[in-house]
Amino acid sequence: MQFHHNGYVSQDPRKFTAAGYGIDRADELPDEMDVLIVGSGPAGMIAAAQLSMFPEVNTRIIERRDGRLELGQADGIQSRSVETFQAFGFATEITEEAYEITEMSFWNPDPQNRDHIVRGARPIDDEHGISEFPHLIVNQARVLDYFARFAQRGPARITPDYGWTFVGLEQSTGEYPVVVTLEDSQGNPRTVRAKYVVGCDGARSRVRKSINRTLDGNQANHAWGVMDVVVDTDFPDWRTKCAIHSKAGSILHIPREGGYLCRIYVDLGVVPEGDNHKVRETPIEKIIAKANEIYAPYFIDVKMVAWHSVYEVGHRLVDAFANDPKSPRVFLTGDACHTHSAKAGQGMNVSMQDGFNIAWKLGHVLSGRAPEELLCTYHSERQPAARNLIAFDREWSTLMATPPEELEDPSILEKYYVEAEEFAAGMMTQYDQNMIVDSAEHQHLAKGFPVGKRFKSYEVLRRCDAFVQHLGHQHFADGRYRIYAFADSALPNQQSALTAWAEAMGPLVEKYTPEHGDPNDWLDIKVIYQQTNHHDYEVLDAPRLFRPFNGELCVPNWENVYNALPAEKDIFNAREISRDGAVVIVRPDQYVGAVLPLNDPAAVEAYFTKNLVPAKSS
Repeated sequence: MQFHHNGYVSQDPRKFTAAGYGIDRADELPDEMDVLIVGSGPAGMIAAAQLSMFPEVNTRIIERRDGRLELGQADGIQSRSVETFQAFGFATEITEEAYEITEMSFWNPDPQNRDHIVRGARPIDDEHGISEFPHLIVNQARVLDYFARFAQRGPARITPDYGWTFVGLEQSTGEYPVVVTLEDSQGNPRTVRAKYVVGCDGARSRVRKSINRTLDGNQANHAWGVMDVVVDTDFPDWRTKCAIHSKAGSILHIPREGGYLCRIYVDLGVVPEGDNHKVRETPIEKIIAKANEIYAPYFIDVKMVAWHSVYEVGHRLVDAFANDPKSPRVFLTGDACHTHSAKAGQGMNVSMQDGFNIAWKLGHVLSGRAPEELLCTYHSERQPAARNLIAFDREWSTLMATPPEELEDPSILEKYYVEAEEFAAGMMTQYDQNMIVDSAEHQHLAKGFPVGKRFKSYEVLRRCDAFVQHLGHQHFADGRYRIYAFADSALPNQQSALTAWAEAMGPLVEKYTPEHGDPNDWLDIKVIYQQTNHHDYEVLDAPRLFRPFNGELCVPNWENVYNALPAEKDIFNAREISRDGAVVIVRPDQYVGAVLPLNDPAAVEAYFTKNLVPAKSS
């Protein structure tokens, strides 16, 4: 990360200087606020973390618990989520404490003795090299801790207000049109007003009910017991992720962090009609006994149960992700708008992408960077993503619950696992064209960066210090757009399409630079040259655009000039980028907003005219 441009920093540079509402942040919940986040789960905490980078926005997050979550129910972290953690600065830390999935074992009935199971295929976790980030298992509570730390260190200094229960809301008029009724931990009522409310309060969401939105879909008809346990066992794959199909039922077996704990999803069978959720009262002893039947001929002797539950699989999707998709004031995220099984490991991951998506948009609108219309893209982007998730989970859950003798192909489960790998990793989401997703007219100029999909990083060399790094790992969650100018083949010190483009960008940068702000406060612009020998040119050969003056000391930023690596590591080849050059615009949430020609700088301005408001003097 970059620092010292405002003066020498001797303390932790990851703790930003307090600004705006972060200066003397009120300990008491105020009567009025810009954004009220309801719930401090994954969606709520990532939203708070992102909005902490917008200190001019008064954001509060309430939670009915009296403190941090101690035992989370979700634990699967897909590589797209780890990529997101990188943007919030804790991917390395959380990876070190997590369990990393490297392969998966599939167990089926032994043809010689169908009362026993036998190991089959063992595919590696990322057969196709989808991401440089790992697939992790870690307690949800730790994920929330990391986001909470980021939010508290951000300029806005956001921390949860614990002990507040959301009761209901009504929409009124005025500057703060959403009137919210709360109760404190003693049951005393309180009314506050907000410009926007983000409901992150789970499957039984009161926020959803208060805006008359409903979850539609199939009712649950299959039950699963789930338990986090420490055991003595002779099962040889105890520390390997497994899908187990046996004559007695199915298990999804997921080792947990720490070397000893494991999470086991145990098939409890079809729920009879009229059960009225009695299956949820299944005692832990019965779940353990059922697990032993499925593991046979192996055993598990449970020494400790850290947590257990019983749930019924249902797949439901809310009719809209906001109170009014055309003029939204209240938004829904996570389990408040989509419910599904836990076995696909998608719930927390998709919820975090919900929170990331709405938070940067609220930050842009409320800070004056973007028009209110930007908020309408939340529903249009995230509802289709949730619909695709439910379709995936329905198929995976059905395969897991189907008795092996009823499967046409005994290997269908492992085949589906490998074929659906990109979706399961969280990398398949692709947003349709809207005000922040351009048309694919120029996609041929950079085929490896599909418009509407997340920016798939690749290694390049930073010229100023010959440091090799992933280009996408510079996407810090600071609310900025990234503009990557992939140069034509001319040398950096020659007149070229790149130098003409850079000169034309000057007025655009000035247009979107706040008064008394840095030229890259809103737009982070970098160049990647085709030359693979960095000694062939100097940083100073690059146009002035790529060395903006930053900070109170007004010093040049030298870290925006890159070049491709040699041979098979050349980003131009790996991501199929035109040798005539291309411009790739990446949104604050790491999704590609546009691919444009290098010889058409007006196209860049046309893109931002739709989604940014020119900076105004205060």
